[in-house]
Amino acid sequence: MGSDSDWRVMSDASQILTDFAVPHEVEVVSAHRTPDKLMRYGREARSRGLRAIIAGAGGAAHLPGMLASVTALPVIGVPVQLATLDGMDSLLSIVQMPAGIPVATVSINGAKNAGLLAARILATSDAALADRVEEYARTLEAQVEEKNRRLKESL
Repeated sequence: MGSDSDWRVMSDASQILTDFAVPHEVEVVSAHRTPDKLMRYGREARSRGLRAIIAGAGGAAHLPGMLASVTALPVIGVPVQLATLDGMDSLLSIVQMPAGIPVATVSINGAKNAGLLAARILATSDAALADRVEEYARTLEAQVEEKNRRLKESL
């Protein structure tokens, strides 16, 4: 994430990865305040064994795109809502990448979906993880059916 203040949002991605037993790391890397660290982090990520990067950033939100420019790994951008512009600035900064530098982008403050997307990407080559992702989907389905049942009973 671009700042430790982004943790209030990005912790959702970490939690979902923990729930799926996906090893991961959390790091503050600022595109503007620590550009050398950003370049090292992105260039070394694959050789360190990372298989995807979730990058959350607010405001100018250059972190996801800059990381995508220096790694072959899939990068998932999370626009973090700040006090101004309701996160639209972050969303537009992340989603409007030039051709050749893709960043998958989730909704504003959508770190949980970023974690789920990363798990799904990793599950393409990990059958046990794919089973856990499918079980999660079945759990969501059961929750909807239970909510539907309760609603009908309340009428």
